Amino acid sequence: MTNETWATVQTKLKKALGANNFSSWIEPLEFSKLSEGVVTFHVPTNFIGNYVSQNFGDQIIYHMNQLGESVRRLEFAVPAQQRPVQTSASPAVAAPAPTPKPTVAEDISGSPLDARFTFDTFVVGKPNELAHAAARRVADGGPVTFNPLFLYGGVGLGKTHLMHAIAHELKQRSPELNVLYLSAEQFMYRFITALRERKMMDFKQLFRSVDVLMVDDVQFIGGKDSTQEEFFHTFNALVDGQKQIIISADRAPGEIKDLEERIKSRLQCGLVVDLHPTDYELRLGILQSKVEVYAAQYPDLEIAPGVLEFLAHRISTNVRVLEGALTRLFAFASLVGREITLELTQDCLSDVLKASDRKVTVEEIQRKVSEHYNIRLSDMIGPKRVRNYARPRQVAMYLAKTMTSRSLPEIGRRFGGRDHTTVMHGVRRIEELKVTDSQIADDLELLRRALEE
Repeated sequence: MTNETWATVQTKLKKALGANNFSSWIEPLEFSKLSEGVVTFHVPTNFIGNYVSQNFGDQIIYHMNQLGESVRRLEFAVPAQQRPVQTSASPAVAAPAPTPKPTVAEDISGSPLDARFTFDTFVVGKPNELAHAAARRVADGGPVTFNPLFLYGGVGLGKTHLMHAIAHELKQRSPELNVLYLSAEQFMYRFITALRERKMMDFKQLFRSVDVLMVDDVQFIGGKDSTQEEFFHTFNALVDGQKQIIISADRAPGEIKDLEERIKSRLQCGLVVDLHPTDYELRLGILQSKVEVYAAQYPDLEIAPGVLEFLAHRISTNVRVLEGALTRLFAFASLVGREITLELTQDCLSDVLKASDRKVTVEEIQRKVSEHYNIRLSDMIGPKRVRNYARPRQVAMYLAKTMTSRSLPEIGRRFGGRDHTTVMHGVRRIEELKVTDSQIADDLELLRRALEE
């Protein structure tokens, strides 16, 4: 067999496998020799030799024999190691010599972990108790019946905190594990860099060698076709190897725009947990927890009764904003040497409080609801009473009643001049449905978040 014969086989394989598979797996193969029915190729890594032997070995042997060669088996050898990986035409495939995993410190550098984000500093309440329990189960390191764990919720609700807490706990309990935490953007950057520098084999070997893969803000790979392709294969390889995957996003898998259906399906096959917006009790608990920390830093500062309750009521959408407001408040009070009173709080945080008081309009609600249900705004507020328009109309009425200060007659006028009793009926109907219909409840939650951003 000659290099020319191998070039002909490569041409046939490129047509059969496609350009991406060819460039990733076949092109790196370097023909070495044919001896007694065994063809030897040099490969960059044992990983690529093993992958080709398992996935493309039979096709390579077939095309070689079609060209008149007598080939029974393939061998793949890394020149520096000379450890062959064998593939025969029979079902029996010799296993490659195991390669040592890279260590976390040396080769698997992910995004840095925040030392503050541990389970001890995570305040648990009703909106996040399920997410916390699931994260704890994974962090315990024992058998887990769900893979992946998918955490989703709006900005500042604790997704990243729980991801960091899991990573901290796993590294403390089982330091021998390769735990890789990174953002979806960092995954995409590494993938693009590997493509540009022709180091895809290193990329694949690196990500398939981890024991726990944690990807934050996965919604950012939506619409990035090549990155999604590699993420899909990485996901499958790790699940097949019984490795744990933890994913976070700002919305449920099915709601992520431009995400391939096969990836949505994979993400939904595990445990999908929603971190709900914080309620008043949880926000107050978070503030009280932070005050305990600040008390050690500012031992001479006093905080007047009612200040924490005021903040928990007024800053309701984002925990990061809430915590940042308290940090600023303590720093300001320390600089001016005054007690933290309600008056000082209002003066110091006037811009934060004003931003938190953003008024949602009925028109804005109507536009968001029509976009969510993919119907025309004119149909939603128009006279048609078919179900496709009636239910979104009632959802919009309910949100207008609960998120604005408009009266029922005022809301009715903005919905095509309807009577206030029609609005009242629509609001009551949605109140009933959100208890019994999980889809309506999810729609309301998603719309409320979008309107409060």
